[in-house]
Amino acid sequence: MTGTAITVEGVHKKYRDKPALDGLDLEVARGTVHGVLGPNGAGKTTLVRILSTLLRPDRGRVEVAGHDVVTEAAAVRFRIGLLGQHAALDEQLGGRQNLEMFARLHHLGARRARERADELLLRFGLADTGRKAVGQYSGGMRRRLDLAASLVTDPEVLFLDEPTTGLDPRGRAEVWASVRSLADGGTTVLLTTQYLEEADQLADRISVVDRGRVIADGTADELKARTGGDRIDVVLRDAGQLAAAGALLPAFGGEVSVDADRRLVSAPVADRMAALTGVVRALESAGIEAEDIALRRPTLDEVFLHLTSDDHRAKETA
Repeated sequence: MTGTAITVEGVHKKYRDKPALDGLDLEVARGTVHGVLGPNGAGKTTLVRILSTLLRPDRGRVEVAGHDVVTEAAAVRFRIGLLGQHAALDEQLGGRQNLEMFARLHHLGARRARERADELLLRFGLADTGRKAVGQYSGGMRRRLDLAASLVTDPEVLFLDEPTTGLDPRGRAEVWASVRSLADGGTTVLLTTQYLEEADQLADRISVVDRGRVIADGTADELKARTGGDRIDVVLRDAGQLAAAGALLPAFGGEVSVDADRRLVSAPVADRMAALTGVVRALESAGIEAEDIALRRPTLDEVFLHLTSDDHRAKETA
């Protein structure tokens, strides 16, 4: 599947005098999972509300599934699904009853509503819980049912606004598996999240939003490369040798960071294998005993903290 599912050009939105979106640009390819990361207040939820026609932009152009969200709002709503931060389920009803209710609200007939509910319960591994009241579901089961409800009309584009907030690791993994199956089936998914691991696991492409604008965009690997590529981490047996080890590492890479609590010294390196052998030899020559030495890529947490740091913001606006 090729083409563009979502186009956002120069979008502005203010609440009173405070800009939530300040000229945001975004493009999402069809049939992909696109992650949107950002700190609290960055504009992620405002973006989703505009894309799903719940809010009108002050300025700019927004198209979803080939239709303008302002002038063709009904056509957009017909082609999208939305899973918000809070569940929209009736906890007194069973899972099947909830799905049938959503189907009827979307003007499916009674027979088709029952069929669609059964299809979705089976698809999300909830077939044996269909009659149980949703109030008795675990967090992961409830979120999967909420996700199923957003797919009653088999949408082209699905918006997931922080879908795993508050879930434990098992519940989060259940939702991740469901999202992967949707993407494999050709659904375009826009995912906003504060869990960096979630974006790393699910997203084909990631946009980092800060102060109402996209400040970085690319694959997870491309974003990680922006923080300096590979790093070498050395954990020492003796914390008293941290300063000596830290003095050795600049010869193999860039600026060294030291974590005294973990007895860790770390530095970015350009040539991973040459740095690994060189650091091992240098430590041995200096009589410094390492408990562990590892090469690794930067994490998305490090990318996120780097891109949204005050120092980076100052450089970008200078």
